[in-house]
Amino acid sequence: MAKMEPGEHNYDSVSKMLRDLNKDLEKMLEEMEKISVQATWMAYDMVVIWTNKALADSMRRLEEAFLKCKEEVEKTWQDILKETVKEKE
Repeated sequence: MAKMEPGEHNYDSVSKMLRDLNKDLEKMLEEMEKISVQATWMAYDMVVIWTNKALADSMRRLEEAFLKCKEEVEKTWQDILKETVKEKE
């Protein structure tokens, strides 16, 4: 069995560490690219919404309807919960 020189072992570990670092940097770069694309589309969507009054009005009505529905569901849930508690007593 050949004896490893101290420099060879050190070189191998540094080489592996650099390869791992390179892989990690590539993964981070890919994630940053994805985030950049998402931010670009968000900015585009915002411009479309700001410049299209009909779309903005539709979204506002949709949000109001959602909030009313959510409020009604919460009221109904509270009523059902109260009825359940009364029945158990």
